[in-house]
Amino acid sequence: MTGGTKQGRYDVIIVGAGPAGIFSALELARAADGRISIIIVEKGPDLEARVCPSNEGKSACRRCEPCSIVSGWGGAGAFSDGKLTLSTQVGGMLDVYVSDQRLKDLIDYVDGIYLGFGAPTKVYGGDEEALHELERKALLAEMKFIPAKIRHLGTGKTKDVLEGMKSHLAEHAEIALRESATRILVEDGRVIGVETSKGRTILGDYVIVAPGREGAEWLVQEARRLGLSTAINPVDIGVRVELPAVVAEPLTDVAYESKLIYHSRSFDDKVRTFCMCPYGEVVTESSDGLITVNGHTHFERKTENTNFALLVSKTFTEPFKDPIAYGKYVAGLANLLGGGVIVQRLGDLLAGHRSTKERMAKGTCVPTLEDATPGDLSLVFPYRHLVSIMEMLKALDVVAPGVYGRNTLLYGVEVKFYSSRLAVTSSLETQVKNLFAIGDGAGITRGLMQASASGVVAAREILNRLEKR
Repeated sequence: MTGGTKQGRYDVIIVGAGPAGIFSALELARAADGRISIIIVEKGPDLEARVCPSNEGKSACRRCEPCSIVSGWGGAGAFSDGKLTLSTQVGGMLDVYVSDQRLKDLIDYVDGIYLGFGAPTKVYGGDEEALHELERKALLAEMKFIPAKIRHLGTGKTKDVLEGMKSHLAEHAEIALRESATRILVEDGRVIGVETSKGRTILGDYVIVAPGREGAEWLVQEARRLGLSTAINPVDIGVRVELPAVVAEPLTDVAYESKLIYHSRSFDDKVRTFCMCPYGEVVTESSDGLITVNGHTHFERKTENTNFALLVSKTFTEPFKDPIAYGKYVAGLANLLGGGVIVQRLGDLLAGHRSTKERMAKGTCVPTLEDATPGDLSLVFPYRHLVSIMEMLKALDVVAPGVYGRNTLLYGVEVKFYSSRLAVTSSLETQVKNLFAIGDGAGITRGLMQASASGVVAAREILNRLEKR
């Protein structure tokens, strides 16, 4: 670190080393050129220590605390599919705070930084004629297709990029791993620092909280304690669909990750595709003792299957104000019945009986998640969620025939915990002076690109204020 501390104080404290926190640090380091002191506090371990025992040995999840899949340098994005969505239309709500043109500029700027740290130059989704045809087919099935160019890192390349960023930042900031912020310190309406799990009090002039989805609940609790205004975000609950890659090619060959939105006829609930992983694998992740499902595509290693999530968005109204608890309750049912993630053939679900090992063996799609338990998802999901998911599977079958086949696999539960969105300014400053809230954990973004861009927004505002001191 070149900046050093000032009598035990820092100019900027960053809580969380996911993409939002990392990019705020990169922007501060680039512009300040070592003239300010920065500390990054992250509750998880370094990249090389982020090893999931269940993934390594194909054993059941051990419920490590914190979970190496979602905590540590790089955040949950370190083990993600590494998709950089180069569009202003998906990935969060930054367009609420900045103009569409500024958001486009931010995405281009952030993309350039990823490229500088080794992201692949290839971009998917540039064939306008093919995209138009996919959009036409989607409309015939009552779905909205959102064209978005994708830069795909892949799980392995993502780690390389993040390692390069860490090596660079190690020269400009102090990085405190395996140490979580437990309390935000405020005095006379102004942030003054944080307390940590190691009993430290870290003082600073500015604090950027970027706790990621794993820290969303902590941030909500701190917001309540500090009396900060929040808006309740929807909770996204659904399944991860797995099927032979050739069946999904009409979706993946054109756009790599097709962003499709459907509103169910029965309940008018929004259902969307998320995190499409061509030739990928289904994986588990742990959060607060719950085992949920996710998907990856590796840059170097391919499977014969494609997987993607179908998520039902639900916004709650009075008197209920805890969508995170609701999502955990539904995921907990799957854990209770299956000891973790449940997998079911679509044909078994439609026939009204659970999947068994024998029935699974008759299928044409071999599951890539070996420790998923064959079971019955109708015992897990609320009726309206299940109906909405089935309706969208039928709609997808119009675009990619075979999606609604009896051998399609459904894994549950996939949940995206989005924090209650804090009231922030256009520079992402909260109602507490010099306290900024960014990224997925603040309920503002929902993906790598907008999370990274939010870090740049906060950092630039802090740099402007530091220049005026």
